Amino acid sequence: ENASLVARLSGWEAERLRARVDELCALVRLPKAALDRHPGELSGGERQRVGLVRALVLDPPVLLLDEPLGALGPLVRAALQSDLRDIIRELSKCVVFVTHDMAEAAYFGDDIALLRDGRVVQRAPMRELIDAPAEPFVTEFVNAQRSLVESLA
Repeated sequence: ENASLVARLSGWEAERLRARVDELCALVRLPKAALDRHPGELSGGERQRVGLVRALVLDPPVLLLDEPLGALGPLVRAALQSDLRDIIRELSKCVVFVTHDMAEAAYFGDDIALLRDGRVVQRAPMRELIDAPAEPFVTEFVNAQRSLVESLA
């Protein structure tokens, strides 16, 4: 119900909606049986996958993912990172991926925008953020996570 809410509110016919949800469940590797359970009965990874189905059901041109992996344990997070990157590539979508984790930003992003107080202070590939920071804040932010970031840049 949660995954299909937006499409139902948009007037989608039941058959079209069922086909789309089935397609997306296969894409995000979510067992269809999970859709019949209440959110509290789902694992963290399953909840994130349901959220991804919900976000994709109307096939938006841009996908906004706000800390999609933030509340997951390390094993589930690693598995979902890999799956999510594959899904994003397969769909060829423009994705705005919000994270405070520079390693995660490097893993997912071609260009990374670093914000401070709601303002973009630098937008560049990770290597440029490391080698040519636009201002001291960029240096401080990168240095706080430097060893992990450099291994991924």
